[in-house]
Amino acid sequence: MKYIVTYFLFLSTFVGLAQKRMCGTKDFYIKVAPTYGFIFEHKSTIGHLVRGYIPGLEIDFVKPTTGCKRWHRENNFLEVGMSFNYISFSNPKQLGACFALSPFVEIPLNKKVRAIRPVLRVCWGVSYLTKKFDINENPKNIAIASHWNTFVQWKVLWHMDLNKKIRLEPGLSFAHASNGRSQVPNLGLNVVSLNMGINFKINGETVKCDLIDSSSVWPSKHEIVIWDAVGFNEHEPPGGPKYFANTFGANYYYNVRNTHKWGGGVDVCYDTQNEYHLKTSGNPANNWTDVMQLGVKVCYAYNIGRISLPIEMGYYAISKPKEDGPIFHRIGIRHYCKNGLMFNFTMKSHWAVAAHFDYGIGYRFNLKKKKINAL
Repeated sequence: MKYIVTYFLFLSTFVGLAQKRMCGTKDFYIKVAPTYGFIFEHKSTIGHLVRGYIPGLEIDFVKPTTGCKRWHRENNFLEVGMSFNYISFSNPKQLGACFALSPFVEIPLNKKVRAIRPVLRVCWGVSYLTKKFDINENPKNIAIASHWNTFVQWKVLWHMDLNKKIRLEPGLSFAHASNGRSQVPNLGLNVVSLNMGINFKINGETVKCDLIDSSSVWPSKHEIVIWDAVGFNEHEPPGGPKYFANTFGANYYYNVRNTHKWGGGVDVCYDTQNEYHLKTSGNPANNWTDVMQLGVKVCYAYNIGRISLPIEMGYYAISKPKEDGPIFHRIGIRHYCKNGLMFNFTMKSHWAVAAHFDYGIGYRFNLKKKKINAL
């Protein structure tokens, strides 16, 4: 009997010790990355603004994740940080320069740690552009109508360890700056650049942590998210009235894995700008239902813990206004709370033309509980 008791005491002690894992370290990096690229002419009407290749500089403060959270391991020990970008548009009179500050995540694309590793970076923040449209002083800048704009960046890069302290990071990036049509003109500026980053590592202490938490696990394979969001936009000519938009959405998702999900949904859109479209087309709205639009959509979202990055593409099944065409899109960020609440910040567009930002709130309903697998 005493051997059995001794065995279970040993086992409980082993389990208790196993609850502390050797994870990562509290290291951080400082990265400096010169950039060189060009303005991508997504509209022929901005061709007169392009004067040549554009240099830039990126300075990042990077924090590797330690592995103490489930979403650290699910995303191959991703890195997070804050980025400062400077871009000179090589057109000082009309476009000036861009200063951007934005948080980012860098997700390794393979699980195995290698000396050379492909990485995907997603970045969304705020930017200040020194030049904007002005009817008197800068009427040819039809790309940007406000100094303050959103800043989005996608980058494919490689982590190339030279030694334990220095890492090279060559990459290709796509960056976009616009105000989401809160002011017009707002064609936006798209920049494609080659980058060569040099990362300097500053060592930190080793981290031990408890068993990996499951607080960010999607609790069901099937879920429905209902949400409502408001937005504001402007129509040509510049300086005109602001228009109000409201969208009610219902999305169904199938959680393929904890990191991503596919689904579909419907949007019911009420945009007062449609009254203007119908009036100018010679078919004015008779009542409020004439400006309503019903859209069906395909949805995808990549999840990083409780943060979700949605991509949606839809079709207006019912729409009296025809100004923006039948196809709409939405990208952005959503945060899910433990109690089911969801906070939404997304941008709606019609292909390359922004419609408005969506600011809203929603709720997630779990249809069937799933078993949570340990890592």
